[in-house]
Amino acid sequence: MKKALVIGIDDYNDAPLQACVNDAIAVGGLLETNGDGSPNFDVRLLTSNNLTITSEVLLDAIQELFQGDAEVVLLYFAGHGIINAETNAGYLVSQDGRRGSWGASFSDILTLANGAYPRVKSTVIVIDNCQSGAFGELPPIGATLVSAIGTGVTILTACNRDQSSVEFDGHGLFTSILIDSLRGSSADISGRITPASVYAHVDQTLGSWEQRPIYKANVHSFVKLREVPPKIAFETLRRLHVIFPEPTSIVKLDPSFEPDRGEETARLSSIAVDEDNVRLYRELQSCNRHGLVVPVDQPHMWHAAVYATGCRLTAVGAHYRKLAEMKRI
Repeated sequence: MKKALVIGIDDYNDAPLQACVNDAIAVGGLLETNGDGSPNFDVRLLTSNNLTITSEVLLDAIQELFQGDAEVVLLYFAGHGIINAETNAGYLVSQDGRRGSWGASFSDILTLANGAYPRVKSTVIVIDNCQSGAFGELPPIGATLVSAIGTGVTILTACNRDQSSVEFDGHGLFTSILIDSLRGSSADISGRITPASVYAHVDQTLGSWEQRPIYKANVHSFVKLREVPPKIAFETLRRLHVIFPEPTSIVKLDPSFEPDRGEETARLSSIAVDEDNVRLYRELQSCNRHGLVVPVDQPHMWHAAVYATGCRLTAVGAHYRKLAEMKRI
C-alpha cells in the first residue's frame, strides 16, 4: 500500500498565495499513476479552493495519514510556513492559523513519521513553503541545530530555514522542478524516480543565488516515487552481460551493422547489411545515447561501424552489466 496526502493552500485571509493549489493538483495527479498508467499512490487531495483547511482539518488529515500499515506514505504541503522566533518551532500554516495556533508543527509531524515505523516502511515528506528547511530539526543545543529523523524517513524541502519559497509562472519554483522530475526528467535508466534523484535534479536546476533545497534522510533503501518507461528497453539491459561477456569487452562493429552509410555508400557497396547486426546495433546506439556505451577510437557510433572499430562499456554501463549478470534488472 502506498498513500499520499497532498495539500495546497492559496486562500489565506492575510497574504494569499497563487500557486499552491495548482501545485497540489499537479503533484497529486502525477503521484496517482505511473508513466504507463498503472496505479501508484492512493492520493487524498486537500486544496483550499474546495475546502477550508483549518488547523483541525490539517492536523486530522496528517494524523490519519500515519495510521495503519503502509509500504510508503507521502506528505506534500504547499502553502505558508513559519518559524516562531520566540520558540524556534516551525509550522505548516492552516487557513485559520494565528499566533499561538499556526497549524501543524514540524515537530508534531516528525514525531508521527518517526513513530509510524515499522508499520509504515518508508515516509516521504515534501514541503514547499518559506523556511521549510527547518523541518526535521530539534530545538538547538546551545548554538547547534540538531536533526532527529527516524528510520525510514525522507524529507525534501523547497529552501533552507532562512529563505523564502518563490512562486513563478503559476507554480512554486521548487514544485515546478518537482513536477518536471516526476514526469521523468530525474528518472534513472530503468525509469525509477526517487527522492534522491528528485533532489539532485532540483539542486542542479536552481542556481547558487536562488533558494536552495534541503534533503534529509535516514533510510536503508531508496523509495520509488514513480516509475516511467525505461530509457533503455529492459530486454537490452538484461542482455548486457551477454553482449559484453566481460566488463572490458569490445563489441566489434563493421559496415554490416549500419544500413545508412552516407558518403561511404559507394566504397562499402560490396558489404551486405546484416539485419541481425542492425538489430544489435540499434540496441548499442540506445545504450550510447544514455551513456552506457561509447565507440572505440571514433567520435560516433556511425563512424565505429563504417570504419570497423567497435564499442565498449562506460563505467555506468559496466554497473548495469553487473546488475544484469546478478539478475537484478
